[in-house]
Amino acid sequence: MKPKGTILIVDDNEAMLTSLKILLHDVFATVCTTPHPHTIPSMLRAERPDVVLLDMNFGRGVNNGNEGLFWLQEIQRLQPGVSVVLFTAYADIELAVNGLKLGAADFVVKPFDNERIIEVLVNQRDRKDKKKTARRQSQQPMFWGESEAMKLVREKVERAAPTDANILITGENGTGKEVLAREIHRLSFRAAGPMVAVDMGTIPASLFESELFGHVKGAFTDAHADKPGKFELASGGTLFLDEIGNLSYALQAKMLTALQNRTVTRVGGRSEISFDVRLITATNRNVETMVAEQSFREDLFYRINTITLHLPPLRERAADIVPLAEMFLKRYALAYGRPVPRLSPDAVQKLTAYPWPGNIRQLQHTMERTLILTDGDQISAAHLELPAVAVAAAPSAELVTLEAVERDTIERAMTECGGNMSAVAQRLGITRQTLYNKLKKYGI
Repeated sequence: MKPKGTILIVDDNEAMLTSLKILLHDVFATVCTTPHPHTIPSMLRAERPDVVLLDMNFGRGVNNGNEGLFWLQEIQRLQPGVSVVLFTAYADIELAVNGLKLGAADFVVKPFDNERIIEVLVNQRDRKDKKKTARRQSQQPMFWGESEAMKLVREKVERAAPTDANILITGENGTGKEVLAREIHRLSFRAAGPMVAVDMGTIPASLFESELFGHVKGAFTDAHADKPGKFELASGGTLFLDEIGNLSYALQAKMLTALQNRTVTRVGGRSEISFDVRLITATNRNVETMVAEQSFREDLFYRINTITLHLPPLRERAADIVPLAEMFLKRYALAYGRPVPRLSPDAVQKLTAYPWPGNIRQLQHTMERTLILTDGDQISAAHLELPAVAVAAAPSAELVTLEAVERDTIERAMTECGGNMSAVAQRLGITRQTLYNKLKKYGI
């Protein structure tokens, strides 16, 4: 049996820990032990065990098992999906049964039989491994494409994903930052845990603390019940904060404190709640410039960008445009029960030549709309309705700026859609919130 996986053993009997470490050395690649249950949170973060063997009693003369049941629930909260095997005396089997009802995977009775304890622990390790593999296979892998720009991103992701390093993803709107965040989670050791995504641009400043840190009943008028925040909900997994650049300077300090202490206090509450998350943030803004302008805290910036990944705009990865378009056609053909049409040569040329100011999101909406409105087994250039973009050069032959192209595209879309903002956002392949941000930016 080849050693693999990690086990954490928690028992206040040092002799028992030594015995188990020797016994399991040839079964698990890493055997971690601790006699102090209060070290469990830090060891979960550092070791990411596949299995925890947890004693039911720790204090001298205390044999009611309540401490073990408490730590069972804490482990499940801090690292959802980990298998917890309870370690208990023969007389406390009823306690172990209560533990099973609370989510423990199995229990082992002291004094233990060597073969029995190895069998139980190995079964739980292998079961979790199978679940993790099945979950990864069930999740849709990210489409990387063949462009050189994306090959470089993929190389960095494959190195960074298996770590717990905080990652900052930069790129224009519509380049797929959330898709990349989900791919990182899928490839990480936290894949069995939750992936919680939050769009910071849609949360009013007044609700920021409630959404991220949670609140207790009665904390404010509409707080009718206790509510966990996003940090708690993501514990054991990944928390993705999109548009982190929209966070106000005052609220950045509270975010930094939470990340440094790895605890939150719900609005209206008093007790600190620990969490264990891998943080991924994203923005379409230049955070380094914001730091220089003192609109973004430098200490928070360094906290969130241990690794920075930049997603190139679609116009810089032309080799991926047609494969992406074909992927979206297959996806929506399947969803709508339609045959998959092929792209004609002139359609391919039109798709490749277009600058795609809305990036992949705009391409996706374009292919969905085209499939719905087109009959037959082929899509030609005439079927592709693409908003016009400014391409005329000034007398000096200088190229127009991207901002000018984007502004002109938005104004044309507004004219064509009669000022209907929902229709404009859909035409451009962006969200309404993003559209409003751009209207404000360009003074439209």
